[in-house]
Amino acid sequence: MAISTRIADMMAGSSFIRKMFETGAKLKAQYGADNVYDFSLGNPNVKPISDFSADLHRIIDEDQVGKHGYMPNAGYPWVRAAVAEYVSEEQKMKIDEGCVIMTCGAGGGMNIALKSILNPGDKVLVSSPCFMEYKFYADNHGGQLEIIPSAEGFDLDIDAFEKSIDASVAAVIINSPNNPSGKIYSEENLKDFSLMLDRASTRTGRSIYLLCDEPYRKIVFDGAEVPAVFPLYRNTIVVTSYSKDLSIPGERIGYAAINPGADDFENLINAMILCNRILGFVNAPALMQRVVAGLQGRSVDIEAYRRKRDLLCDGLSDIGYKLEKPKGTFYLFLEVPGGDDLSFVDLLQEERVLVVPGSGFAMPGYFRISYCVDDSVIINSMNGFRTAFDKIK
Repeated sequence: MAISTRIADMMAGSSFIRKMFETGAKLKAQYGADNVYDFSLGNPNVKPISDFSADLHRIIDEDQVGKHGYMPNAGYPWVRAAVAEYVSEEQKMKIDEGCVIMTCGAGGGMNIALKSILNPGDKVLVSSPCFMEYKFYADNHGGQLEIIPSAEGFDLDIDAFEKSIDASVAAVIINSPNNPSGKIYSEENLKDFSLMLDRASTRTGRSIYLLCDEPYRKIVFDGAEVPAVFPLYRNTIVVTSYSKDLSIPGERIGYAAINPGADDFENLINAMILCNRILGFVNAPALMQRVVAGLQGRSVDIEAYRRKRDLLCDGLSDIGYKLEKPKGTFYLFLEVPGGDDLSFVDLLQEERVLVVPGSGFAMPGYFRISYCVDDSVIINSMNGFRTAFDKIK
């Protein structure tokens, strides 16, 4: 075999999301794009804010020597300073540029963090349902992902996590608002979770790092707020991207921010900066760093996503689907009629409606709808959702 057996195994079990996306491309070629209702991929369809394009054009037109050259591996110091100022407000804790690394999206941030803290065979814990790329991220650096079932309402099951933590656990990942459920962990749940991590660190004699994956932090509805985690737990690393809040996922720009009170802070930040280089990222894209520096705290029109959420949820509720409106993200994660997510997803596919089974997020019996699509896709898909529901009923 020309490729490694490990990669071959990964390819065989690759993402349900990508598989559905590829199926969608084939169906669109067969039936026409307007006759396929593709809810598989979280690819924002809301345009970037106008200031993004204006700033990008201005920066491109600037006559500046070296603007496309290398910079420090952690990013431009003045960009890191701008990010640190905003993170200080968001996380309710003062940090400076020395706590921030500009990265190639949240995925880049997650990988440099895991490479910095994992020894071969170490475990990384995460709550279900979860973004299954975490499994590959951990494996990239010799780690193993262990999935802990969630509590009722998708809360973090603190007792289950505590029982699973031993000296092999290096990190825990939380994703809030959560992909796929849209769950925002409450401050009370996070406080109790942080206290548990403190106890577990003392018991195991090891610093357990909390990796907060937050690319959907600004996509929240109905007055919901995402709690700051820095004040709750010192060993916290926040990774995020501008992909969703600015609608620029293809530009691969984000950052990692480390709590200044984290154990072994200096070694940790320097390790992550080194990993940014040696993993091949070298540095985050220069143009995108310049653009986002002036757009801290900005986001696309979240009301557009709220409207889509309500349009989808109201239509599915009228059919008879059991669901709860998500407080964040642009995903709806709902129970499958009849309980078999793989079979039901196939039924929907017969109606040219593409969704992702819950099995792709370590939670069978559910399915995910990504509603960052044109309103017409939501409206025109309802007949297919109804037909599939009636076949089960």
